[in-house]
Amino acid sequence: MKGIFITGTDTGVGKTIVSSVMARILHERGVNVGVMKPVTSGCLVENGRPKSEDAELLAWSAGIAEVSPDMAPYILKLPMAPAEAATRDGVKIDFRLVASSFYRLADSHDFMIVEGAGGLMVPIAEGQLIADLIKFISLPVVVVARPGLGTVNHTLLTCFAARQLGIDVRGVVVNDYPESPGPAEESATRLIASLAGTLLLGLFPHQEGDTLREVVAKLADLLADQPATEILLRKIGAA
Repeated sequence: MKGIFITGTDTGVGKTIVSSVMARILHERGVNVGVMKPVTSGCLVENGRPKSEDAELLAWSAGIAEVSPDMAPYILKLPMAPAEAATRDGVKIDFRLVASSFYRLADSHDFMIVEGAGGLMVPIAEGQLIADLIKFISLPVVVVARPGLGTVNHTLLTCFAARQLGIDVRGVVVNDYPESPGPAEESATRLIASLAGTLLLGLFPHQEGDTLREVVAKLADLLADQPATEILLRKIGAA
């Protein structure tokens, strides 16, 4: 089974952007790529129905017309740890349901990109973490990190914890890298590359845009033919 789980060193590091850019690049290469956001915490409500903006962006990037229930099985109202958000919504998150949705999607796609919520240690269900879900569906991971001060500690801790838990870490992507990096950003990437025990698979540059779709499209166009992108795609098993 071909697929990758995108986790982060924290919330807000740009997992959805990185996942969407990867999906768009693969789609534009003719790969039948599937996408999934198992748990969304914090959602919009349209016509009385919850909507995962992350899943919508992933689907658009992969050339999928609409988000199916399998692509976003749990959409929770409040922007907080999924375990707590689920409790407040009266929902019990079941890994078996997530796995069933994942396997159905995997059966009809050549490669799967699954985006997590927050980082590895985010509580997702009673007594269970995002890391437990990754192991349950048996996917390797790419870690998304932010540039700048503090990211070395967060990234190394995430990679170390993943390996201790038996999770296959394929590499790190630093997202939102500035056009003119300062000493903190430059040194952080060097330290991550030398100390994380895994490959630094790419620096996704900061990109402006009126919408997230515009940002994803610009980044995909910019990164599509770069040698680092070829390495990234080969390392995750998508090329």
